[in-house]
Amino acid sequence: MRPLVTADEMRAADEAAMRHVSRDTLIERAGLAVAIAATRLLPRVYGASIAVLCGPGANGGDGRVAARHLASRGASVRVFDALALPAVIDGVDLVIDAAFGTGLSRVWDAPEVPGSVPVLAVDVPSGVDPDTGVAAGRSLRATRTVAMGSLKRGHVLADGATLSGDVEVAAIGIEVRDPLVGLVEDADLDLVAPLGRDEHKWRRALVVVAGSPGMLGAPALVCEGATAVQAGMLLLSSPDVPRRQDGPWPVEVVRLAASATELAKVVGDALDRARALVVGPGLGRSSRLEAAVHEILRATREPVVLDADALHLVDCELLLARQSRGGSPVVLTPHDGEFAALFGSPPGTDRIAAAQRAAQQTGCTVLLKGPTTVVATPTNTPGAPGTLVVTTGTPDLATPGSGDVLSGVIGGLLARGTSAHLAAALGAHVHGLGGASLGVRCRASAIPAAIAATLEARAASRSVPRAG
Repeated sequence: MRPLVTADEMRAADEAAMRHVSRDTLIERAGLAVAIAATRLLPRVYGASIAVLCGPGANGGDGRVAARHLASRGASVRVFDALALPAVIDGVDLVIDAAFGTGLSRVWDAPEVPGSVPVLAVDVPSGVDPDTGVAAGRSLRATRTVAMGSLKRGHVLADGATLSGDVEVAAIGIEVRDPLVGLVEDADLDLVAPLGRDEHKWRRALVVVAGSPGMLGAPALVCEGATAVQAGMLLLSSPDVPRRQDGPWPVEVVRLAASATELAKVVGDALDRARALVVGPGLGRSSRLEAAVHEILRATREPVVLDADALHLVDCELLLARQSRGGSPVVLTPHDGEFAALFGSPPGTDRIAAAQRAAQQTGCTVLLKGPTTVVATPTNTPGAPGTLVVTTGTPDLATPGSGDVLSGVIGGLLARGTSAHLAAALGAHVHGLGGASLGVRCRASAIPAAIAATLEARAASRSVPRAG
């Protein structure tokens, strides 16, 4: 995981670095990193016309150093005062936005720049809140951003996710220690332990409580998602759906017939041999189901994923009381509407803070779905940030049943012994990768195979021997 820091965390890291190196040295390093990034955006530096917008702070200092380096290589560089800018900047080959960084506390409106002109932002696009990603005024859309020392939360949230463009981190001698929030990367998928030679199906068994008459696609997608991450035995109970009824679920799935009133006992018996439980997709909502889900939560000792309808059958007090008694890990997977119903209000602009509050209110791991997915736990996890952020999601995943597949993926990872925190974050990450690989062909039933292919390719890349 790569650190995602707030402005305060970055200031603390800056101050720690300046015990060993001067501020001027850090600005020189940062400015050189910006100049190098600028050369990559230009077909040639010699003769290029470059506008550098410089504010009064450290960002402006970075921009001035970059301007000096680029001018020394033959570029025609003009430095603009960010407090007295023209309305339009044109006739240039590149704009470097070094106006304001993480310390900006007021609305700033950028000048107009022709859409064909690349923009290189220094640290964060000016005007973007480094903690929430919200742009209060009119910011320039960067082609690329050079982040100093660490990624900021604003690079992956709200407006900042779009305005930052491609983000690269410049290692200028600033070290971030013990970050509270981390960004999940492809390499983190290696944290899922490979299957042992002595594996058997019951060691990775998963119980799925999903589906109802007329809603049989949801449990099938959950089971397919779990199979994509190599869950073992799959035991499915769809209340009030007869055992003899055919459905779209995989033929390998074992059906557990039960009415809503019998559900808690049937599931409890099945969990004697299973490792994890998924509850909710297509389940429906009724007083009988609510009572059954509450009883299952009281009795189960295995990790649980609560998704879709299950999120409407529980409340924060019930969950917190269960977790306070030492209950097994629970993963909640709300989208914004489900979040508002469960917690009383929508997440708002600061999605990281919203997920963290929700985790504290329930004692559960909370996966807040969205273009940027946030996974928060009520306590910091040893060896990893307590909150993880996933950015692999694409608009193509906004398709019916996609969330059902995700709950199955998370359940499958739990059944394999992955911690709730990592199962949720890594599940969301590989779910996003699978969806992205499908592009416009993305539909829920195609995602499990894409996930399996993604994991297979990752495993193959790890097994290729290194040269030398």
